[in-house]
Amino acid sequence: MNALGLALASLVGLSLGFFGGGGSILTVPLLVYVFGLEAKTAIASSLLIVALASLGGAVSHLRAGNVRLRTAAIFGSAGIVGAYAGGRLSVLIDGQVLLLLFASMMVLTALAMWRGRRGPEAESTEAPVTAARDILRLIAQGGVVGSFTGLVGAGGGFLIVPALSLFGGLPLRAAVGTSLVVIVMNSLAGFSGYAAHVSIDPALVGGVATSAVIGSLFGARLARFVSPAALRRGFAAFVLAMGSAILLREGAAVVDAGAAALPQTAPQLLFVLLALGAGVFTGRSSRRGGQDPLTPPSFDQGGGI
Repeated sequence: MNALGLALASLVGLSLGFFGGGGSILTVPLLVYVFGLEAKTAIASSLLIVALASLGGAVSHLRAGNVRLRTAAIFGSAGIVGAYAGGRLSVLIDGQVLLLLFASMMVLTALAMWRGRRGPEAESTEAPVTAARDILRLIAQGGVVGSFTGLVGAGGGFLIVPALSLFGGLPLRAAVGTSLVVIVMNSLAGFSGYAAHVSIDPALVGGVATSAVIGSLFGARLARFVSPAALRRGFAAFVLAMGSAILLREGAAVVDAGAAALPQTAPQLLFVLLALGAGVFTGRSSRRGGQDPLTPPSFDQGGGI
């Protein structure tokens, strides 16, 4: 097994433990460019790794009372449908196009992390989600985030946390804990969609997931000594650089390959643009929320992807 890859997986986990979410955006590039997996195999493997690495954090938050199961059920049920559909739909989309969509998600993640969110967190007990409008928004955003998860293998925590805070009425600590439960649900559903047409290496998945979990434990400790704002922006710059590099590399490859077959590639590229637009809209809708979701209030409960 690639020792360098496992070491880098530990560094990814380090970031995950610090931020409590958002780091799964690095798992697919790690599997593609370090372990040499084909794009769809990397995405399917990433979904399982994300689920395994998020499970521990979800259990810790559940024990601490930071998980709102009713809200997770509403958001996660829509996410499961979207994630499974995304995993099944991936068979129709070229692997390079999926990498382009994934790189676009990396850029959105980096921008969200760099901008951050300000405002005090409400520490009050969760108000029940009863307004029909908020429930419909939770379902709609759950489906959108789930479809992204199923297609490109990213947990989507940077979208889930503000959505749960804004439309679910959750304080940040509860939004982070509930988000991890949703990520596990979405990731497993997305993987089940891929499993019908993609085979994975269980040993590789287990090794990378283990390294990420170990790294996340150290990341949680590191958070006590490093400025969250400084590390958040540094990590955002790193993700932005990686996403831009993948966009340039895979974009050039798609353009070269599509020059002679534009009628076949144009619908897929249009799909990327529409999906990216949906992500931008979701991010703008969530901007009205509270504190930066990628700067968790406490790291004593563990993190996740």
